[in-house]
Amino acid sequence: MIARAVDTWPTFGHLQRLTDGHGLFEHALYDTPRPEHGYCVDDVARALVVVCREPHPDLELQRLCETYLAFTLSAIEADGTCHNRMNADGVWTDKACLDDWWGRALWGLGVATVHAPTAEMRAKALRGFRTLQGRRSPHLRASAFAALGAGELALAFPDDTGARGLLLYAVGKIGPLQRDPRWPWPEARLTYGNGAVVEALLLAGSALRRTTATRHGLVLLDFLLRTETFDGHLSVTPVGGRGPRDASFRFDQQPIEVASLADACARAFDVTGDRQWLLAVRSAWDWFLGDNDGATRMFDPATGGGYDGLEQFGVNLNQGAESTLALLSTAQQARRLLGQT
Repeated sequence: MIARAVDTWPTFGHLQRLTDGHGLFEHALYDTPRPEHGYCVDDVARALVVVCREPHPDLELQRLCETYLAFTLSAIEADGTCHNRMNADGVWTDKACLDDWWGRALWGLGVATVHAPTAEMRAKALRGFRTLQGRRSPHLRASAFAALGAGELALAFPDDTGARGLLLYAVGKIGPLQRDPRWPWPEARLTYGNGAVVEALLLAGSALRRTTATRHGLVLLDFLLRTETFDGHLSVTPVGGRGPRDASFRFDQQPIEVASLADACARAFDVTGDRQWLLAVRSAWDWFLGDNDGATRMFDPATGGGYDGLEQFGVNLNQGAESTLALLSTAQQARRLLGQT
């Protein structure tokens, strides 16, 4: 299984094709970028995380990192709010606020502060992080995404009060486990970015040395894997969500949910050293290879692009930014960890 995965690692070629001087085009028609749909911080911040996580970036990846960092920084207003959508002419088309993209900007900037390939980029990322860190989003997912960046920063700089404050707020926003052991999840339904909620708790527990947060994160991750496994393979929460009474709803599945779960499992292994989480990372990568509800490979090895969704009667063959980044992110975790099994 591991040898098969290593033989099919995707490249960054399609991500490069989706990127121009402004940023990363959100959509593609098959493998052709669609500039008319513009760009969004949601995707660019994810891209910043992915390129910063590459251990030995070449000059082209460093150029991509500079582009994604500049785009993310340009979205930030002085009051700590953040834009999301830019049109193909380079004009922001929305009002800056504290929704998911605010949290994802903090995620990307936190990772870039620690892992960007040059000191200049790391310093720029930290300045952007500082502008955003004083605000708090009322939304659980935005707070969890922010905690992912804050956690990276707090692990590297344990006394950073701004990062610690965001982590503490996210833990409070997520709240305690529900009393029903059959459904300990802090919400009535699983929706999107579920792995990020778990990883936020694991990061907070590790960076802040709060064993309760770590324990709750591991309980929720175990629940998530049991709920999102069907017939021995991953079957992640579909776009319509999943509640305790409709766990059989299986389509449409989005690759970003698999990537989020892979990140959470990788973090769980980093925190605990427990090898069961390595098996879960392998399941996430195998989902892209075709071990899924459609028995279909979820990327194009010729382009390096990830397919946009697993549907009941096939696959959405468009290769947009979100799905391509999900593919690359999951491959990064698999490359990093599966060699240890």
